[in-house]
Amino acid sequence: MLLAAITTEHHWLFDRSLPLVRSRFARAVLLFFALAPTLPAETATRHVLDQWLQAFNSADRAKLTAFWQVYNPEWTQIDRELHIRKESGGFTLMKVTSDDGANLDATVADAGETFLGISVHLRSVGPVKVSSITINGIVPAEGVVPHFSNDSELISAVRSKADSLAATDQFSGTVLIARNEEVLLQQAWGLANRKSNSPNVVDTEFCLGSMNKMFTAVAVLQLVQAGKLPLDAPLGEYWKNYPNKELATTVTVRQLLSNTAGTGDIFTAEFNNHRLDIRTLDDYVRLYGQRSLEFEPGSRSRYSNYGFLLLGVLIEKISGQSYYDYVRDHIFVPAGMTHTDSLPEIDRILSHAVGYMPGPNGWVPNTDTLPWRGTPAGGGYSSVGDLLRFSEALLSGHLLDPKLVQQATTEQFPGSHYGYGFVVEDGFFGHSGAAPGINGELRIYRKTHHVVIALSNLEPPAAMRIAAFAGHRLPPK
Repeated sequence: MLLAAITTEHHWLFDRSLPLVRSRFARAVLLFFALAPTLPAETATRHVLDQWLQAFNSADRAKLTAFWQVYNPEWTQIDRELHIRKESGGFTLMKVTSDDGANLDATVADAGETFLGISVHLRSVGPVKVSSITINGIVPAEGVVPHFSNDSELISAVRSKADSLAATDQFSGTVLIARNEEVLLQQAWGLANRKSNSPNVVDTEFCLGSMNKMFTAVAVLQLVQAGKLPLDAPLGEYWKNYPNKELATTVTVRQLLSNTAGTGDIFTAEFNNHRLDIRTLDDYVRLYGQRSLEFEPGSRSRYSNYGFLLLGVLIEKISGQSYYDYVRDHIFVPAGMTHTDSLPEIDRILSHAVGYMPGPNGWVPNTDTLPWRGTPAGGGYSSVGDLLRFSEALLSGHLLDPKLVQQATTEQFPGSHYGYGFVVEDGFFGHSGAAPGINGELRIYRKTHHVVIALSNLEPPAAMRIAAFAGHRLPPK
């Protein structure tokens, strides 16, 4: 029987009720079940794995029920299994690394092309009994998929991948790949507005979700660089009347930037009840300012949208500008970003893509899930071209001292994969955004000097799988 499910922190990258498809499988999923047929020992483990993958990937309750009626009628965890299937998007077998007939180790990929180790252990082979199938966590891409030998091969494969996904309505959006500031691919697929049949173009602006956090972090670090805001200053030093005294006196700027403050989320039942009434940053503080900390600041890491909203208010208090004016004047304009902003959703911009999520009869607009406007935690709009300009301005030191950039893109809490407003993975840094009808990813690769950007107006992992496909196969330096 199913003993444990995949557990995640639900790292919202715009963050609502939809967990991040690319979530880290840090805790094992143990599936114990008995299979009746007798199989030759040399093929039993592979047969077991293939049958489990087929049942798991079906996402069909009737098929899963039929499967378990044959192999273990007492098994009652179909709901849990379907939940795991929904979170992962299904598994594809990539490589069998060892198989002695009783024990098998392999690598599978989820829908966002996160690679996971999987092991099959048999209790007996006559008849076949399975001791466990264990999903062991993330494994590196090295040795799983080959790198392309040059950028031409990479671009041809990425374009073909996007064509294939767009043809089956699994991708709608734009992709940009650059290397050493040379654009290698910039192309659009699908529709920006299905009602008017308007196509996406390379300058279409997509909702970024939590990718906005990169802008907020750079803005804060600009104030740190200017000597106006120490990283280890408590929030209350610059916000004297913050409603929760404990938070104000213990939480520091560094902890807010690194998601170690324990300040929690903003997308809660209260948000859903007041979605269109929450129009300013102060409105969020009035709603959540009395809330207690989730844990002792600095003791652990947990993704916090509210923490970045508080950073936005700090930017306003120290700069004397609204958050929106500050990031426009000090990030977007200096970087040459003319297709980026966080205007109220009511100010519908024709260059904005409409986000779409699954409905009972097909795709439906995500309009009724959106906040009044984007915040320092996420929700602004941008284009792939502007995100490349942001990347180049960041790397060149035009926005921030290179030493602070290095600090921001270095993991700050062990195992968190997070710096200061930037996701930090092996080989690249950047950020993702994921919510109903919203998906995007920016990856900046240090060694090969590639920048990979994908934006989509469909559900995750629409953009993430394109970015991961490209990132895992980059030609060597």
